[in-house]
Amino acid sequence: MKIVLAGGTGQVGHVLRREFARDEVVVISRSEGVRWDGRTLGSWVSALEGADALINLAGSTIDTRYTPAKRRAIMRSRLESTWALVEAMKRCAVPPAAFLQSSTATIYADNYGPAWDETGRLGGDEDGVPDTWRFSIDVARRWEEAAAESPVRTVLMRTAMVMSPDRGGVFDVLYGLARRGLGGPAAGGRQYVSWMHDLDFGRAVRRLVEDPSFSGPVNLSSPNPVPYGEFMRVLRDGRVGLPATKWMLEIGAFFMRTETELVLKSRRVIPGRLLEAGFEFQFPEWEPAARDLVSRRA
Repeated sequence: MKIVLAGGTGQVGHVLRREFARDEVVVISRSEGVRWDGRTLGSWVSALEGADALINLAGSTIDTRYTPAKRRAIMRSRLESTWALVEAMKRCAVPPAAFLQSSTATIYADNYGPAWDETGRLGGDEDGVPDTWRFSIDVARRWEEAAAESPVRTVLMRTAMVMSPDRGGVFDVLYGLARRGLGGPAAGGRQYVSWMHDLDFGRAVRRLVEDPSFSGPVNLSSPNPVPYGEFMRVLRDGRVGLPATKWMLEIGAFFMRTETELVLKSRRVIPGRLLEAGFEFQFPEWEPAARDLVSRRA
């Protein structure tokens, strides 16, 4: 197959490059592969011709403090790149057969009840939700809306945290905290973590590319989200883990130049449509998934 990755230089991009290593992979980015600016049409449009799938991963990092300038960059980079890709597909003689648009499981409301599939309640209107959480939800909603005029089959990938052994990824950060004795319960540890092993993520994306029955929102997550306290207990592997209150997390996030939403929001979603389609997870449970990631990280 011919797979085009727009913005495929980050952690998720590297996961998909491994999954599609035996296929033809074309990367469109500002720094390598076919170059673009993420906003305007150019010679890069020809790279989309005849592709089996265009997968949009483009966007400024969210692993940062949500200052006004960073908020503008996060929002604009996602909307402008998606608009450009949609317009590029319209101009292709043979447009990609499928458009896989990035989104996030953060689009769902904070949830301690039964896990939600793709019909779950979207967030943004809850009482007492921090402004930063509302911003993340607004980004997700508008990111999905930006793909509405796509001329081809479009899948909205509502992705949970992808756990891979790559350095600098979310697993690397959380495992590092556990190794340093900082992986104890955070704000009680009841909040749920929705996650997905990188190998299952790659296989699921391949299924979305190959199976024309998929369109619209699809949750990409393990079928078994776990409370944060349990999630970190597995990573500690017998080590002591100091607990942290909300105010302690705020201080730590400030110095790490990130936001506490990653830890504090309860994301409890399941991949309803994948399960209904018979997709089989290699790593449905967190403990064996973590063992595999640690071994591959080493």
